[in-house]
Amino acid sequence: MTDTATSNDAGLPDDVRESTFIVMPAFNEAICIEEVVRDVRREYPNVVVIDDGSTDATFDVARRCTPHAVRHAVNRGQGAALQTGIDFALARGARFIVTFDSDGQHRVEDIAAMLAPIVRGDCDITLGSRFLDGSSEIPRSRRFTLRLAVLFTRIVSRVTLTDTHNGFRAFSRKAAMKIEITIDRMAHASELIDQVHHSGLPYREVPVQVRYTDYSLQKGQSSRGAIQIAINYILARVLP
Repeated sequence: MTDTATSNDAGLPDDVRESTFIVMPAFNEAICIEEVVRDVRREYPNVVVIDDGSTDATFDVARRCTPHAVRHAVNRGQGAALQTGIDFALARGARFIVTFDSDGQHRVEDIAAMLAPIVRGDCDITLGSRFLDGSSEIPRSRRFTLRLAVLFTRIVSRVTLTDTHNGFRAFSRKAAMKIEITIDRMAHASELIDQVHHSGLPYREVPVQVRYTDYSLQKGQSSRGAIQIAINYILARVLP
């Protein structure tokens, strides 16, 4: 069952911050990864960067910013990078895990609001939504694609959410242990929603703000890419 949480500036105890692992997949993000990681680590010391086979200096930059830097030898896709990061965090005793984009789109101040309902025991999973409070200035072309993704999820997975391809998510340890992403590339987002829905654990959406820049828009999914993601997800569901 899903519910909606109200965004707030929830203060978190130090032990929660210190036992939270921020999982950050990255592919060719050398330009911005240092600033993003350092901003997050001011509040949450355990940032895990998974360099997904970058061809630039992403891994070297990440190693300067955090002791938790992992590298895929080849580019496997965001789904694989997320699973690597979740496994890494669980192996190191994480009580809470947050997935967070490495391109500067997500805000550090929203992490507390994502974690607060889990820490209170209201739910085990929170999913960030850029549509709940209307604070994200979403370009018209991107808004159309995201709305189609929501409709696709409601039809195919029968899950009612307002934002289905937002990489900002938070999990209790119990919930993270139930996540097993098998679709390596971007279709993993739909697979993950299926797993959340079928986990039997309570989840809810939390309003977050997504910042769009020329850089993030250039790296984001096009409408054609979104169609390919849908095809890959359907094929993964019907093929063994």
